[in-house]
Amino acid sequence: MFDRIWKAFQRDAKEAAPDSVFAHALGPVSEWAASRGMSFSGGSLGSSMSVQGKVGGRPWRLELGRPSRDYISGEELRARSELGVDEDVGAMVINRPLKEVLERRAYGMITSNLQTTADARLPEEMRWLAMYDEIGWEGPPDAFWSRYAVLADSRENALAWVDSRLVHLLMSWGEPAPTAQVPFMVVLLRGKCYLRMQYLPAQTSTLDHATDVFIGACECALRAFKR
Repeated sequence: MFDRIWKAFQRDAKEAAPDSVFAHALGPVSEWAASRGMSFSGGSLGSSMSVQGKVGGRPWRLELGRPSRDYISGEELRARSELGVDEDVGAMVINRPLKEVLERRAYGMITSNLQTTADARLPEEMRWLAMYDEIGWEGPPDAFWSRYAVLADSRENALAWVDSRLVHLLMSWGEPAPTAQVPFMVVLLRGKCYLRMQYLPAQTSTLDHATDVFIGACECALRAFKR
């Protein structure tokens, strides 16, 4: 399973070579950010650009740049906002192929070292998979559950955060759309919201909808868990 999905990631990366994205994307991305009323700037080390905005009065940042995880090829989109919501809430939405890859990798690392508990050196995403239970409920379509897994510290928190609006956003990527194989996750942890995904397709339509998903996730968290 890991080899098959990894080859798919590598194939996707060839379709979105970093050089072409770095060379051609900044102009359209700058125009796109301006059209949404967001500030745009060249990125710091490891980042080709960043945009900033506000959600619920809280600042957020989205960066496009070199991947910080080895399961992402090409370029990575990552977003972060300190929402100031209940820090005890923990939840994540992750696409199933990536969940399977991380679970198999974590299991292999643990068993190869003859360990019975999660190694603190594991990437944080792997520890989240061990910490949180997968939650399911009636309401979202079968296609949602086929594509994504929802994990949380409690059923109540999962239901409160992943509401019908967020489900709709997660299922309504515009064309050309990321496939279900494209690494993706959105996480609520320690009062902050994070998004991480492979930038594929490498087009402003992907940036636009990823931004909508992230803002939607932040707004849902602010409504459900505001202190």
